[in-house]
Amino acid sequence: MAAANGKHWVMLVAGSKTWDNYRHQADVCHAYQIVHQNGIPDEQIVVMMYDDIANNDHNPTPGKIINNPNGPNVYTGVPKDYTGGDVTPENFLAALKGEPKKNCLKKVLRSGRNDTIFIYLSDHGSTGLFCFPNSTLYAHDLIETIKEMARGNKFSKMVIYMESCHSGSMFTQLPNDIHVYAVTAARGDQSSYACYLDPERNTYLADEFSAFWMYYTESSNLDKVTFRDQFSYLQGNMKNSTPCCFGDETTGKNPISGFLRNTPKVIQESTKAQKLVLTHLTHAHEVSSKILDHKIETETHAGRKQVLIKKRETLHQTKAKIERTVKAISQRCLPASEVEDISGGAFRSGSRMDLLALKTVAEHFRTTCFDWHKEEFQMALSHTHVFARLCAHGVEVERCVYHNTIQHHFIYCYNLTACINLNLILNC
Repeated sequence: MAAANGKHWVMLVAGSKTWDNYRHQADVCHAYQIVHQNGIPDEQIVVMMYDDIANNDHNPTPGKIINNPNGPNVYTGVPKDYTGGDVTPENFLAALKGEPKKNCLKKVLRSGRNDTIFIYLSDHGSTGLFCFPNSTLYAHDLIETIKEMARGNKFSKMVIYMESCHSGSMFTQLPNDIHVYAVTAARGDQSSYACYLDPERNTYLADEFSAFWMYYTESSNLDKVTFRDQFSYLQGNMKNSTPCCFGDETTGKNPISGFLRNTPKVIQESTKAQKLVLTHLTHAHEVSSKILDHKIETETHAGRKQVLIKKRETLHQTKAKIERTVKAISQRCLPASEVEDISGGAFRSGSRMDLLALKTVAEHFRTTCFDWHKEEFQMALSHTHVFARLCAHGVEVERCVYHNTIQHHFIYCYNLTACINLNLILNC
């Protein structure tokens, strides 16, 4: 529980935008309803979401967002603390530390040594990174910020839940002695899973990990169950990705009410007789493709169907181009005999990473080759494990960055002679 006179602070972050990513903002809106109904006042809750879903042209119920089939409107009353272009990693980390960015007079956590902090993030991710709408949060920066907050007595205890692919890779270097406990939707080498493909909305409403942790929270007496109890429930019920926990196990043994309830109250505990059943479970990297397939199947107008088919062809071509590019970078960095070992599988869960090196290389790849924040290049996220493995393999950061640049020229420059000359001049 929080120390005497301590406050409970909550930070909720949806890192995506666009209709195909409906589920992430729906997750966060639902999480807000849970903490709000448990008495946490809005002045102690910070919400970050792009806010392009509720009134989207594709929404058949304008002004409403649901998180499960035929579910209630979870958009009601959600604070608009950070929306649109203000949903950035920089603003997230500043708000977490209680230090608003210059010229950004927005709500931040005003936490102190006696307070608890609960953080929930939902979006796409990859090895060592979590996406925001137009930029990227890297594990290096998140872990350094948490350690800085611990040194500055910004909390008594902190719990973090992260819904994203490869989310387990974000906390491998989280210290276990600073009273921080993190739970992730997947191992560092796994995708997370979307669920509930809604035929009317043509998008997924929720995510597997988030649906289960919220169901457990809503159907339990939070004074009697701990975060470790909830983790055991997730382990027993999630069938597609593997939830993981990191950091201080003692913090995980705290009652959930010590973070998500502001004042004690009488609770009508659910019997949990009805088991939560999720449908349309889909690998997160395949969501856009599945949504497009569904649109093609249901489109009756010949012209519009043809446009959708062409879009699918382009999607497959782009995916192939990204795969060729990443393999080419590996070939330039390593002897041929070692390339398949690097690119042939995901970064092993639990492997030690140089987080700063990974940030440098991955960010350079994003800005020079394929910006995964653009919808057409989102699948590039599934390949960043290659850069983690190159760094772990001993390839210098400068060499990885250089070959990213060279490959950029081969992709986008029509003057092949100039590219070859650049290669010879730098002679890396």
